[in-house]
Amino acid sequence: MLEAYPDNRLARILLWSFCALILAFLMLPTLVVVPLSFSASDLLEFPPRAYSLRWYENFFGSATWMAGLRTSLILGTLTATLAVPLGLLACISTNRLGGRTALAIQGALLTPSIVPGILLAIGLFFVLAAQRLVGTLFGVLVGHVVLAIPVACIVLLPALARFDWNQVQAARSLGANWARAIGGIIVPQLQISLLSATLMAFLTSLDESVISIFVASGQNSTLPKLMFLSLRDQIDPTIAAISTLWTVIVLVAVLIVSLRQKS
Repeated sequence: MLEAYPDNRLARILLWSFCALILAFLMLPTLVVVPLSFSASDLLEFPPRAYSLRWYENFFGSATWMAGLRTSLILGTLTATLAVPLGLLACISTNRLGGRTALAIQGALLTPSIVPGILLAIGLFFVLAAQRLVGTLFGVLVGHVVLAIPVACIVLLPALARFDWNQVQAARSLGANWARAIGGIIVPQLQISLLSATLMAFLTSLDESVISIFVASGQNSTLPKLMFLSLRDQIDPTIAAISTLWTVIVLVAVLIVSLRQKS
């Protein structure tokens, strides 16, 4: 479209400049945190006067931080493992139902992503408390799955809307049950969407702090919860080191998915 205008070069320059400003705005907090994580000072100060790896050593040498990291990675893996299949089945059901019923179910599936996190956490706390699951790893997992299913559905619904259901009908007419049709036809053709949904569900769990604050306790505390408690009690560059490592984990995960999509 830009070629239709005589001043398309100026338009491109303005467009790229605008994109650069947006990217700078989004990346600036991260670019500030990274040097802070290498500060030799006991306090957060920018720019650092001297550089050191002491805060990374403090993180990896702390049993508390390592337990939180291990819990977060376990929860993220379990959340993605549960949320994506459940989201896929829910999306298939709504796609086959159609009409107002499907719209109502889709609205219900996406509700946890719309409701304020604090309200969802309070409601979940009372539900889990009634079942004596507050403070357990399973209770935290339930909360994370509730948040991750809508994210998975947002990725999978458009993919299923473009899917050719005649293939499934043909397989069913030849005697294949639904489990075989889903595993043999739908899943292979939606590999990229399923991989993206898995990544999004994993990152949703990895970054979740509100539900963890209400539900997790003791040895089941996640890393985001421990970071919040650390910020409340004292502030040191260990938080910056954790944030930098967290960013690296996310970037590596996104890079893996991107390479998989290209291949």
